[in-house]
Amino acid sequence: MSEQDFFRNALSDFTFEAASGGAIRHLADLGYTAKQISEQLTYPTPYERVRSTLWKRLLDTRVVLTQEPGSGKEHIKAEYKMERDKYGRTSFRLASVCGNDAGIINWKERTYNREKDGNLAEYLAKICAQNEEAYVYLSCDFGLCGRHEPEKFAEVMMTLNERQKEYITGLPWENRICYHRLDKRMQEIMVRLYEAGRYQGICYCLKTAEKIKIEK
Repeated sequence: MSEQDFFRNALSDFTFEAASGGAIRHLADLGYTAKQISEQLTYPTPYERVRSTLWKRLLDTRVVLTQEPGSGKEHIKAEYKMERDKYGRTSFRLASVCGNDAGIINWKERTYNREKDGNLAEYLAKICAQNEEAYVYLSCDFGLCGRHEPEKFAEVMMTLNERQKEYITGLPWENRICYHRLDKRMQEIMVRLYEAGRYQGICYCLKTAEKIKIEK
């Protein structure tokens, strides 16, 4: 890369960050889809730039993991809070740790059984109540399926309503199994896919150390 190209790219990144970066991250935290974010931006931003920034935000806030939960491979980022004492002196205190992976977990493995556990929607809601939503993940193969089986992926997307489809297709899923936090939106998506015979995967409950297979 030439020096001129380097500075051109640096200026482009600076302009993007000042005009759109913060807004995209804020709207991502509010649960907006890539399409919704694009519609909210006042500065013209390429849709693919919105998607990549949204994806990075989901990774940074651990809504999405690219390594298996409980494997001990996920990076934990400490966050510090700036404080001032009565004399105006500044110090930093460890406020929280950006992450919810408890390191390497010795899993208790089981398989979801509809007759024993009840319907999947109620079961997933129960799991989230026991563990807290932020400590439960579901495996997703959208990236693998979209790249290697596009026709199948299109059929899977047809199972979802427009808002659910908009969320999934608005993310640049990596070419690997990813793990999405089991928030209410993802609960609804996976239940819909499961009931249509389009989902099987694994649910990871970090607090109760349960790895639950969900099969068709």
